[in-house]
Amino acid sequence: MNRCVALLFACLVCISCERQETVPRSTAPTSEAVPPASAPKPDIDRARQLAKELLIVDGHVDLPYRLHKSRDAQTKQLTEDPTVRTPKGDFDYERAMEGGLDAPFMSIYIPAEHQTKGGAKALADELIDMVDALIARAPDKFARGHDIADVRRAYREKKIALPMGIENGAALEGKLENVTHFHRRGIRYITLTHSKDNDICDSSYDKARTHHGLSAFGRDVVKEMNRVGIMVDVSHISDDSFEQVIELSTVPVIASHSSCRHFTPGFERNMSDAMIKKLAARGGVIMINFGSSFLDDVVRAAHDKMQEAKKTFMEESKLENDDPKVTDFVARYRKEHNVPLSTVERVADHIDHVVKLVGVEHVGFGSDFDGVGESLPTGLRDASDLPNLLLVLLERGYSEKDLEKICSGNVLRVWDAVEKQAQKAKLASP
Repeated sequence: MNRCVALLFACLVCISCERQETVPRSTAPTSEAVPPASAPKPDIDRARQLAKELLIVDGHVDLPYRLHKSRDAQTKQLTEDPTVRTPKGDFDYERAMEGGLDAPFMSIYIPAEHQTKGGAKALADELIDMVDALIARAPDKFARGHDIADVRRAYREKKIALPMGIENGAALEGKLENVTHFHRRGIRYITLTHSKDNDICDSSYDKARTHHGLSAFGRDVVKEMNRVGIMVDVSHISDDSFEQVIELSTVPVIASHSSCRHFTPGFERNMSDAMIKKLAARGGVIMINFGSSFLDDVVRAAHDKMQEAKKTFMEESKLENDDPKVTDFVARYRKEHNVPLSTVERVADHIDHVVKLVGVEHVGFGSDFDGVGESLPTGLRDASDLPNLLLVLLERGYSEKDLEKICSGNVLRVWDAVEKQAQKAKLASP
């Protein structure tokens, strides 16, 4: 009898071991993330402390265009001062310091309308000038972020570095030499397109599929970005464009502000599991967008209905998108129809999903602060709330080493690879 029991016990142990071996290592945070039984339970104070200690990079903050659109209509002077706490928007110096945000990429956003009416390059230069002026006005608070050394120096000096990325390659205006122009101006990534197909590639939002991926010019742009040292950003581009970029680029690429299509089936703006795997296989990083419609399909459906109502209101009232009456309409609609918001926990779900697919080395933060308006989730309403996300990740077993990778280590690794490749190309050129 005892021999039978022992034999049965041994079999159960073997079965248990076999089951454990079938679970991929990447289906959970790294083994270091599992806290010892005696470890204290994470709390918000620890999360806030970590937010101060860790270098945090955000892949996409739309402050420059927000300031541009809020200028005084007559004088064109800025009406907001982000060196102090502002009543509007999601990002300013004080809230970033509270949340521990050290290096938010300033989005140099070029609306698709400039692809037809012109002025894309001029607007990009104007917004870059605005960022430079902000740094010059408050050198004790902000610093440039032209390279990784700048970012780390600002972190040590307790300043906020302001690296920059162009959102919509239409700013190149079809001229390859403008890649070098913008690199010299401090641009360190370019989102190849935005809401419409442009002369570089097709957009995830545009069903025209003008080029069925990259154009001939677009292929040259990717190669030139690799050569001069600008990261290729695959957010906003179509699936065909993504596949061709991945095949063409000789260095890792980023998605500066995209989330997982797993949670939003049919929403091409997000990345599918297959795309995330290919991105990671080439060493790339997906930086999770915080917008509620990017995080949850139910929320996205409600948001789409609100957008349709907004579009109808604008057409009937003959108003532009940035008119205060349109803002008021959206606020009333959201309240009357109880348009839901996602949650900080859902952002963590997207991070978990990427980690399970490809490991903790290929995910980061790409908030889209100042770009997604009132759709930011509960618990992540502005830059000061970042510790809330760190707390959820701590509670789910992520280690401090994991968080360091997610907060900045992963995207800095890509940035470093791009810089080194460009340096090699420079040394090799005659």
